Amino acid sequence: MRPLPNECMKLIVTSPPYNIGKKYESRSPLDEYIHQQTQVISECVRLLHPRGSICWQVGNHVQSGEIFPLDTVLYHVFKDHGLKLRNRIIWHFEHGLHCSKRLSGRYETIMWFTKSNDYTFNLDPIRVPQKYPAKKHFKGPKAGEFSCNPLGKNPGDVWIFPNVKNNHVEKTIHPCQFPVELVERLVLSLTTSGDWVFDPYMGVGTSILGALKHNRIGYGCDTVSEYLEIAWNRVHQLRAGTLRTRPMDKPVYDPGKPNGGHR
Repeated sequence: MRPLPNECMKLIVTSPPYNIGKKYESRSPLDEYIHQQTQVISECVRLLHPRGSICWQVGNHVQSGEIFPLDTVLYHVFKDHGLKLRNRIIWHFEHGLHCSKRLSGRYETIMWFTKSNDYTFNLDPIRVPQKYPAKKHFKGPKAGEFSCNPLGKNPGDVWIFPNVKNNHVEKTIHPCQFPVELVERLVLSLTTSGDWVFDPYMGVGTSILGALKHNRIGYGCDTVSEYLEIAWNRVHQLRAGTLRTRPMDKPVYDPGKPNGGHR
């Protein structure tokens, strides 16, 4: 990250290790983990464009059966750099590990921070279908006119996307891969064509693909050479038109298809 120029990235989006002992990380005491994250976050702030955004997607660190929500643990690190929290986006998914001594976790959190009050935000590209598209004003000067935006509604801060399990079309060998469509929504709303997007824990390149699919420039790094090779292969497949990804507008559940057609 250090050779990259200051304030060059319009969007930094990542899902860092959660310090739970996955094969790509070494488990460490929580305070040491926070120190390591602080160093990376500090460098990300240096790279962030004045009108840019950081989206830090995290779950829980688990220690002796106790959970530590990493968005709560890391919040002060971003605030110490003067960043402003715009949303805590809840990513909800239906499948995951089944717990026996607490309720099974079915969401993770994306902390969306900006560097200033003047930041890029484009709502129209990420609007979703209206719940009541035919609803009209029933009184007043607009009586009889449609009351909703014809382009769709604001998707809100709870996003429902399938997580990448074995039967997901995007699945690779990475044990904690997140879906391309999640990154696409962030790219479309927080950047414009030609902007730079960076992922400091890029894994198998999901954030890079989300950027490239929409004419942005993707940068990333990782310490696992096998993941880097897979990321390059996925980029080549995207350019060749052979990469399979789950479409952003595909329903999570379709009752007309076998098993709901939710994958």
